[in-house]
Amino acid sequence: MIQINDTLVSLDVVERYFLCDLSRCKGECCVEGDSGAPLEDAELAELQKVLPEVWDDLSPKAKEIINKQGVAYIDDEGDTVTSIVNGKDCVFTCYDADGTCKCAIEKAYREGRVSFYKPVSCHLYPVRVTRYRDFSAVNLHRWDVCKAAEVLGKRQGMRVYEFLKEPLIRKFGKVWYDALEQCAIEWLKTQKKY
Repeated sequence: MIQINDTLVSLDVVERYFLCDLSRCKGECCVEGDSGAPLEDAELAELQKVLPEVWDDLSPKAKEIINKQGVAYIDDEGDTVTSIVNGKDCVFTCYDADGTCKCAIEKAYREGRVSFYKPVSCHLYPVRVTRYRDFSAVNLHRWDVCKAAEVLGKRQGMRVYEFLKEPLIRKFGKVWYDALEQCAIEWLKTQKKY
């Protein structure tokens, strides 16, 4: 573990390689899972604010779910998460012509229609941040769907923390990220196998 302020960062975040390969996974992380994407308190208002701008990109079933229960719900663990369709797709998913699942919010952001990028938990994926009483744990979530991203990351020499530089700065700030980067460089120098 690497400790920076009140965060404990798993060595997987520093040692492992990762570079999303959407052509292989087709955005499965927005579809599969136990519940919707975890939301920070301020993000619920952001989702409601961008909803009119992304509405036409959403599936009819997603619109039905949003009309019935809203853009978010409280999951079994007591966390506020994005609403999901049929126990799978986030309500904010949309699909391109080749069947790749994408985020309607990110699409609208890239098109200049909204200023909110997407929930930070989505932006950080495959890293998950869990808040405990005295610290936050920053861990890498690994599953078969992301195997192609691990292979591509290794081929390109892209570590998880490097791939996630922008969302890690968004979540923790530039000073925090710079400290992580320095710790990573020093740690990797000591690890000949990496």
